[in-house]
Amino acid sequence: MHYKHTQIGYFMISCGAIALVIALEVFYRKATVSAMLGGLAAIFVIIGLFATLTVEIRDGLLKFHFGPGLIRKKLKVAEIESCEVVRNPWYYGWGIHATRKGWIYNVSGFEAVEILMSDGRRLRIGTDEPELLRKAVLTAQMEGRRKRRA
Repeated sequence: MHYKHTQIGYFMISCGAIALVIALEVFYRKATVSAMLGGLAAIFVIIGLFATLTVEIRDGLLKFHFGPGLIRKKLKVAEIESCEVVRNPWYYGWGIHATRKGWIYNVSGFEAVEILMSDGRRLRIGTDEPELLRKAVLTAQMEGRRKRRA
């Protein structure tokens, strides 16, 4: 089983564009060059790190990473207890953070797949194709079970 999908965080990119316009306005109003360059660098780093979320299932692992892959996580499919499609409330926001439902990893939208691990950890992975991701996890689990029996 192989699954790979990248979701683009249009909201993050839009916020970055707005921040860029504001930064240019501040610069136009005589901000110091160092303050301007620092602000622009921070904007581009945040956008670069969080503009996309790629989820992949391969070789018995569920892996996901933001942007170019500096921020990443991997889970063993065999240790996934359950997987279900959920809808995040608007106040969960975007990015990486803890919620009362566990950790959340997302870049856009409200749809996610909630993963419950065999050790009790719970996390939500945001996606714009939740049903496909859920089916891919379940298929990878079945294939893993077949391989262990063989």
